[in-house]
Amino acid sequence: MPRLFLAPVRAVRPRAGEGTMTEGYAFGLPSWLSIADAGPTDASGERTVLPAARARSRAGLFTALVGALDLPGHVGRNWDALADSLRDRLDAGPLTLVVDEAAQLLADEPVGHLGLLLAVLGGAAGDAPHPLRVVLRDAPERVPDVRRRTARALPRR
Repeated sequence: MPRLFLAPVRAVRPRAGEGTMTEGYAFGLPSWLSIADAGPTDASGERTVLPAARARSRAGLFTALVGALDLPGHVGRNWDALADSLRDRLDAGPLTLVVDEAAQLLADEPVGHLGLLLAVLGGAAGDAPHPLRVVLRDAPERVPDVRRRTARALPRR
């Protein structure tokens, strides 16, 4: 019979002004990613809001990111270009990307596309000289669905 090993998990309390974190905020999420209800988000550095309603498809996501983060137009062509552009952007300073109505993020695509996006964001967060923080934010009643979908999409460690 296989044995199950559980890594210790450290609970993280939200900072003042971040809104209510639900379902154990830090459990299973990388340090650069959080899921929050629709309350305000306190962030250091530049804070950019990405409306997920404009990013339901891969093409919509790239277009929305180019506009929101003032990235070069070639980013809309592939994931590698997005990764390079995010790293370049993070050379300039810290960034918090708040995805509003996160349940809609890449909703028209297979969950693998969300996994690719999270892998690109995680790579940028790990390699950059300045921190990247991503907040997936939605209404309290949709946060459990956002959490489940995100957990399925996160690259396995």
